[in-house]
This record gives sequence, C-alpha cells and structure tokens, in this order.
Amino acid sequence: MTPFDIARSYLGTTEGPGIEDNPAILEMYASVGQDWVEHDSVAWCAAFVGHCLEKAGIKSTRRLTARSYLSWGILVDVSDAQQGDIGIISRGSASWQGHVFFIDRIEGNWVFGLGGNQSDAVNIKRYPVSKLLGVRRAGQVEPVVSLSVRDVQSNLRALGYHEVGTIDGILGPRTRAAILAFRDVHAMPLVPVIDVALEEALAAASPRVIDPKRSDGAPEASRILRAVHGQMGLGVLGLVGALSAQAGSALDRLEEVQTVAQRGLRVFGVESGFAPIVPWLSALLFAAILILAWRARQARLDDHRRGKTL
Repeated sequence: MTPFDIARSYLGTTEGPGIEDNPAILEMYASVGQDWVEHDSVAWCAAFVGHCLEKAGIKSTRRLTARSYLSWGILVDVSDAQQGDIGIISRGSASWQGHVFFIDRIEGNWVFGLGGNQSDAVNIKRYPVSKLLGVRRAGQVEPVVSLSVRDVQSNLRALGYHEVGTIDGILGPRTRAAILAFRDVHAMPLVPVIDVALEEALAAASPRVIDPKRSDGAPEASRILRAVHGQMGLGVLGLVGALSAQAGSALDRLEEVQTVAQRGLRVFGVESGFAPIVPWLSALLFAAILILAWRARQARLDDHRRGKTL
C-alpha cells in the first residue's frame, strides 16, 4: 500500500472523547519515535503523515513539526502536484507553525488535503492554494526499516526472545509476541510493529536477562514434562518387570513385547534359537525408552532455565 492508501484507511479517526485518548493516534506518535506523547491533544498532523509514510516503508522526518517536511523528499512545483504528494501550509503566527497533509487533489484555487488533526480528526479539508509553503514527493529518501521480518526474527532469537518461534519471514502471532516482549523489556510502546524505533533498539540491545529464579527451576504445569515423566515411569517399570519377570502391569507389557518378538522370530524360523534372549531384548527396549525420556526431560528443563520457553 502507498502512504496515501494507508492515510485513507484512517478516514474518520478522531481524538478520544473528553479526557480519553485514542490509542490509534498515540500509536502514530510512537511509530515516529515520539512515544513521550501521552495525550492525543498534542498536534498530530505531522505524526499522522509520518506514521503513514513509515508504514509504507518510507522514512519520515520523525518530527512533530509540520514544517519539518519542507526539507523532506524532493520539491515539486504546485502545478505538477499529484495525489499522494505532501503539502505544507502556514498556520498560526509563529514562523515554526504549520500544517501538513497528503494532497488529494487541487481544484482551481483550492487544495484538498487528506490529513490528521483536521478538526481533531482524519478527513479531507480544503485550503487556499495560496497558503501552500511547499509540495514534496518521496525521492532520495532512505527506507524506513532496512531489516526484513526474517532479520528481526533472527535478532530477537539471538537476544534471547525465543517466543519468536520459527524464523520464517512471516509476521505471525509468535513473532508479534516476541516483539511485544522486547518492547516491554526496553520500555517501548507496546505495539507489535517493525519500525525505526524497533530497529534502532535491536541494534543497541543486550541479550535478555534471565530471571535467576529460573536457573534451577522447572516450568509449572508443563504437559511435556508430564508426558516425559509418564514415559520414564513406563521405562522403569518395564525394565524392572523385564529383569525380575514379576506379575503386574509392567509384566503384561513385557509379555506383549515378548509375544510380538516371538512371532517375528517364528516368521524367520529362528524362534528356538533366540527365545532365551527375548526377555533381555525387552529389557533393552524399556531401557531405551527410559534414556530417551530422560534426555527429553533435560532438554525441556534446559530450555526453561535458559529462557527459551516460558
């Protein structure tokens, strides 16, 4: 989507009623690095334009002053202005004041701007062409984010945010969860997006600190551990049953294994020769189950203690 398409998707967005703040507008501030803003009453026309640019992969000025766009991109003559170009007009009496928007169209002496903070909302309003301070178009503007989704996933995993899951280049639920976890640790706005702020934070971040309590702990209510413990129990009982040939559930399982083994030996006509070692083969089978279950248990505990899993 182009920045203009993204801007149109926000048509109708308004500031929160009364003292409430619209989180969509607060996200606009945060996406251009202005996460210090806590209320949508702060002028947000430049935040809106910057947010739409960066969501489209184009670097904005990352400032909240409308006139900062007078030096952004390339200068376009008013007569050559196109839909989607950025228009900057004067507003107020101070030299730094202004208003910025995406140009929808120019008709005669009027420029119709699609912008934010226009009567506290995103809409299309008309302004005199004579008020235009400049028209700018994206050109020679560096990409907003140089990292791909796959790069972000790799960086997060290397920093210890294993919530990311598989490195597949897809911004799915697990990757979004890892981004949120990273942003939470670094006191960033909790929005699951890849933007300049996230890229800069990833570049400067240190590996995730693991809670000391996890260094020798075990995950609570782990289905994997429950299953592994069940397998270990089966292995122990089966091994004991195979070696002692005592009655019980383990012996029943042993007899089943022996029966299957004897049938196989009978097919090959070697039952009489191998029959004496069938109990030992059964014991080896249960021993293998026990060893594999133990290794699975240790791997699960190691992942927990290193912060790879919750």
